[in-house]
Amino acid sequence: MRAGSEVTTGPIPVGQFVNLVRNTIRHDQIFQNQVITGEITQWKQYPSGHTYFTLRDSDGQISAVIWKGRCNIDPLIEEGSVVVVIANLDLYAKAGKIQLVVNRIEPVNKLGLLEERKKLLIESLRKEGLLDRPRQDLPAIPKHIAIITGTGSAALSDMNRLIDNRWPGLRRTIIGVTVQGENASNEIVRGILAAGKLSLKATAARLNQPPVDLIIVGRGGGAPEDLWAFNLEPVVRAIIASTVPVISAVGHESDLLVSDLVADLRASTPSNAVELCVPEFDYHQMLIHHLLERLDESTNRLILDCRHNLQFYQSRLLNAPLKGIYNANQQVAELSNRLTNAVSSKFSNAREKIQLLNNTIQLLMQKSIADETTRLAVIKSALNSAHPRNVLDRGYSMITNVDGAVVSNSQDLAKGQQVILALSDGEAKATIDEIEQKGE
Repeated sequence: MRAGSEVTTGPIPVGQFVNLVRNTIRHDQIFQNQVITGEITQWKQYPSGHTYFTLRDSDGQISAVIWKGRCNIDPLIEEGSVVVVIANLDLYAKAGKIQLVVNRIEPVNKLGLLEERKKLLIESLRKEGLLDRPRQDLPAIPKHIAIITGTGSAALSDMNRLIDNRWPGLRRTIIGVTVQGENASNEIVRGILAAGKLSLKATAARLNQPPVDLIIVGRGGGAPEDLWAFNLEPVVRAIIASTVPVISAVGHESDLLVSDLVADLRASTPSNAVELCVPEFDYHQMLIHHLLERLDESTNRLILDCRHNLQFYQSRLLNAPLKGIYNANQQVAELSNRLTNAVSSKFSNAREKIQLLNNTIQLLMQKSIADETTRLAVIKSALNSAHPRNVLDRGYSMITNVDGAVVSNSQDLAKGQQVILALSDGEAKATIDEIEQKGE
């Protein structure tokens, strides 16, 4: 088989190919929740409740269908009306026909301006990078949920019922606001700010409750204009600025609001928001019970393994006592030899050190004695030289008075005084006849 371009797959049945195209269209976000305007032709409402028509303008046309109960149809819409639809693109496989599945339809003079403002806001947020910013993680088990919705609404009743069923006693604070009309956006913003204050630890401690760790903001379904507060910039900016994770739960699954695009998580309905963030208490109890059972089994198995190991080692110990004793004796002998060798080595080293010290002491003592002997000889020589007897032997004499006191000055003598002259070989007595004193 020849073709104008390369064939990348083998031949497949046409039905399979059409369904492949259908799945591709359904999963591509560019074909989902598109806002389209055009003129209605071939408008037909069937007894089944389904409505079929064609949407066209001067450049093209496409078939469309509104399934029964899908949305409210304004009675003013008729053949030739110019409308705005929010629709998903689909492919009717049996006929190979592409068509729009309409989720909302309104006269153009009613929704056109609002949709244009919504597009401008989304584009502005995209340019700021706010649509692609990292989202906050939801708590695994929230301790305190703030629900911002209409007081006494069916959506609030459904959420409370689901929370009580899934996790009885879960702390929640209901912040009642107006969810449609002129004041809706301001009240929703105030509700988000109030929930943010309840997330502060100081505020929570003062109120004796856990801090808010999750916010659900939303309402039940309605006409597009009824939901429009969640497409307004103040609400969107408040959700982005929240430090607490925010779930946007507005309308039905087919409703896509700007709040859904910026929230940390989008829920298809208020009830779905509860299903996404509140776990089932019974399931967790069962999980904990299962984990405890597994823990008990693991503990018992570990204890059993330890007992088997203990029995194994006891058996080895009982069957090989002699080997154990022999090994112990060998180890003792080896340690004894090592100790003996270590002690001998220590003693030998000590002896060498002592001998070295002894030799050093001997040398130092001999040197010290020699030095002292020399010093004593010098002192002896000096003493000998200064001894009076030796002085007398050199021809000198020494004069003492009769009391034996040495006379060294003439002033100590008087005329007629008896003195004794000490000579080298004896003594002589003399009398002082005259005294001469030398001048200075």
